[in-house]
Amino acid sequence: MHLAGESIVIVGSGFGGLSTACYLADAGADVTVVEKNEQLGGRASRLEENGFRFDMGPSWYLMPDVFERFFDHFDRTPSDYYGLQQLDPHYRIFFKDGDEVDILPDLERNKVLFESYETGAGEELQRYLDRSEENYGVGMEYFVYTDRARFRDYISWDVAKNARGLNLLGSMQDHVENYFDHPKLQQIMQYTLVFLGGSPNNTPAIYNLMSHVDFNLGVYYPENGLGGVVDGIAQLGEELGVEFVTEYEVTGITGHEGDFLVHGGEESMVADIVVSDADYAHTEQELLPPEARKHDADYWESRTYAPSAFLLYLGVEGDVDELAHHTLVLPENWNEHFDQIFEKPAWPDDPAYYLCVPSKTDDSVAPEGHGNLFVLVPIAPGLPDGDAIRQKYREKILDDIAENTGVELRDRIVFEKQFCVSDFADRYNSMQGTALGLAHTLMQTGPMRPRHRSSKVDGLYFTGSYTTPGIGVPMCLIGGQHTADAVLEDH
Repeated sequence: MHLAGESIVIVGSGFGGLSTACYLADAGADVTVVEKNEQLGGRASRLEENGFRFDMGPSWYLMPDVFERFFDHFDRTPSDYYGLQQLDPHYRIFFKDGDEVDILPDLERNKVLFESYETGAGEELQRYLDRSEENYGVGMEYFVYTDRARFRDYISWDVAKNARGLNLLGSMQDHVENYFDHPKLQQIMQYTLVFLGGSPNNTPAIYNLMSHVDFNLGVYYPENGLGGVVDGIAQLGEELGVEFVTEYEVTGITGHEGDFLVHGGEESMVADIVVSDADYAHTEQELLPPEARKHDADYWESRTYAPSAFLLYLGVEGDVDELAHHTLVLPENWNEHFDQIFEKPAWPDDPAYYLCVPSKTDDSVAPEGHGNLFVLVPIAPGLPDGDAIRQKYREKILDDIAENTGVELRDRIVFEKQFCVSDFADRYNSMQGTALGLAHTLMQTGPMRPRHRSSKVDGLYFTGSYTTPGIGVPMCLIGGQHTADAVLEDH
């Protein structure tokens, strides 16, 4: 299959757009990627100021096998573009009762840790991870790398045979309770749900496969952070012939296959095919004329969105020895925080949050003698986030960090920037200011997510975190291939 001579415009340069661009250019298409903002990467933007450099969005490099598979398609390896350093510990957890644990690259030591909380939990961890590894292998091959975007795609012997034994319907909470009684162990096994934009009670148990990712595949830091990965994929795209245009805000998409106009800037771009990596809801509601939309406003309003976030990017004097590169601070009962995200939206009273300190690993992200960290508090999408509530919450979080990690930051901050719900909406045209996209609830997984193909306009396609397989950098890389495959199949 070849797309020689086809002109394709991709709107948005998140990982989904970058991935789709590489696959389509490799198939011979003439690909142009247009990006609203001043840099490539979508939510994987970088903030560089006063000698500090922050990954503004994703900061965990997980599922290295997915990146290897992506680059291998083009006869390349990730190491052609960036180095990787495995983190040790993978991450640190401060529980708010004063307890502190490190999750390590050494599984045997992790089993000893689990056993210290609950008799038999060490072997239960092994049993849980064996099941997680099995689910990962089956889930990735049959439900992630194979795009099953329609219900009829599930009607096959392969699916029936391999789906047996997978936890497709139960919740993660129910699944984890089958292995561990201790609430802290349950939390350790479930924290990755934040990356999927869900809670233990609304995320399907199939996502226990994330524990295989976490414990067995390792947590890495890429050279120059996730922004370095964006640079690497963009460089690959350029080698394949992709043209990138930044600061080009698309205001409309009209026409049909072979005769599209992508409006924006001073003049419109002409294309045979259009792929949107802009937020799906924004594309349908703001960029397409009414007759070209599959979903109406009520549909988008009724979806369950992944959390937004309150973020503090901080440059500080001195080191922050108490923190690991990835650090989580968890309350004894985090159900209340999840309720305040999904059930009764409100700024959380006793938040669970994440601290990222890349200066622990990378000297280039901060001036000498300084540390670089950001704080991320998951909050409900759509919350009002004016200056007054932000400042009040800033004080609350700085107090909480000092109390629960021993790190007093206030008198040491030399650079600070905040980012919150309205910023996600403004910078990324994000529905309700979600930081991630559609949550992975049971009713928004697999064929329940929006499609890669437009059913209204021939030649219009979608990619990114709203489509299958879903949220997260690795999933968007894979989703880019699914979108490219749909284009190739149709042409």
